[in-house]
Amino acid sequence: MSAVANPPARETVGAGIYQRLRQDIIMGRLMPGHRLRLEQLRADYPASPGTLREALSRLAADGFVLAEGQRGFQVAPVSAEGLREIAGLRLLLEEEALRRSFAAGTLEWEVAVIAAHHRLDAHEERLEAGDTSRIEEWRLSDWRFHQALISACGSRLMIRTHAEVFDKYLRYQMIALAFRPSASRPEHGALKDAALARDAEAAVALLRHHLNAGVEQALSLAPGWDSGHGTEMSR
Repeated sequence: MSAVANPPARETVGAGIYQRLRQDIIMGRLMPGHRLRLEQLRADYPASPGTLREALSRLAADGFVLAEGQRGFQVAPVSAEGLREIAGLRLLLEEEALRRSFAAGTLEWEVAVIAAHHRLDAHEERLEAGDTSRIEEWRLSDWRFHQALISACGSRLMIRTHAEVFDKYLRYQMIALAFRPSASRPEHGALKDAALARDAEAAVALLRHHLNAGVEQALSLAPGWDSGHGTEMSR
């Protein structure tokens, strides 16, 4: 058996710790500026100091954590400028990937888009009714829907990069508690319809509105990030 198929136990533990810390930062359980002291982290993330340090170094490379030399690590800060930059990058990637997917998508791609939208719609219906008990499931279904839309783009690198940027965008939404189920639900439905009609221009216009509205709401709920200027993200 290869090391890839059966990684060493320490590597497996390290990957799990990395994923847990990453998820907790994205979901806002570890807030911006929070000091990540190894002694305290071991209570919630049982691993050796070396394994924790490696996980934090990976998160620093991902942009979720700041390494402060001898002072250790802290959760990366957020700002209005940072949100606009991440949202603009997501739009840039998703626009191009949508166009490619709409041109190349097969019947199987359409089925995947419909299935992903069905799951997302069920979660957004619950959110719309005020049930926030399954936020993480909603988060996953939202990601899966947007990934399904671009899954036929023909570029694994584009899909992987989009997923990484999506997580950073989601972090801002979770910290600001910026959910728009009454608005995003019909927007997602319209995106699904545009995909099935292969109407890339309509989908791009919908996506721009969808992201701009999300940025505006997050900034309105977190004024401490600064008021800044407009958040329009079009090319």
